Amino acid sequence: MSEPEHVDSSDAGSAPEREGIRRTLTVALVLCVVCSLVVSMAAVSLHPLQEANRSRDRQRNILLAAGLYDTRQPLADLIKRIEPRWVDIDQGRFVDDPGRDALEEQEAIPGPHDLAGIKTRPRYIEVYLVHDGDRLRSVILPVWGLGLYSTLHGFVALASDGSTVQGIRFYEHGETPGLGGQVDSQRWLALWPGKQVYGEGPEPRLKLIKGGVDPHASDAVNKVDALTGATLTSRGVTHIIEYWFGDDGYGPFLRSLHNSEV
Repeated sequence: MSEPEHVDSSDAGSAPEREGIRRTLTVALVLCVVCSLVVSMAAVSLHPLQEANRSRDRQRNILLAAGLYDTRQPLADLIKRIEPRWVDIDQGRFVDDPGRDALEEQEAIPGPHDLAGIKTRPRYIEVYLVHDGDRLRSVILPVWGLGLYSTLHGFVALASDGSTVQGIRFYEHGETPGLGGQVDSQRWLALWPGKQVYGEGPEPRLKLIKGGVDPHASDAVNKVDALTGATLTSRGVTHIIEYWFGDDGYGPFLRSLHNSEV
């Protein structure tokens, strides 16, 4: 007598199971594609709004650095006081719009000169001027450099002498909240106006001091209190000042500006 045929239970219902799996995967794939399209469309449609918001935030920080921001007045009216000008950093002089190709070029910074840790910088940078009638009141300079965890981007406003600080703002960074993030602190920012970037010579003297500045010291005007508990971020801010106001940065331009040679 022949043995009964053995039926593999694992094959039972295998076709419907495979069909169910295929349907599940198809639905998941369709959902992924639809979600990706929705996200992409949202990103594209929101891009102009995001750029407009970045532009307004940049304008607000330029005005804040110069001490001109007033919440009672429209930003569009306030920004009319700001005159943008292009500066050739290598030559230390104003230039006309260099053109898109020139603006996209980056110059490598030799290691020993790269105090701010940025590796490259553009040759042409847009700076901002404020006039009182025919007299130059302020020059507002973009600066950036490494902190502890991020690149800090900001503006420093100087008086027409090219040395006296009118204000400073950092508008973009990723430093630790409550520590390096104190670069946003109004109390700390209020320490800067009246400080001097330079002393007797062309080298920048302004730096952050751990433990606080002795107001009676002869060089107190060249020192700012360091950020509490944020030694490396404070050091980064000092390096930003050293680089951008030295001979590899705005130093030649500021000397020409002071001497009315630009």
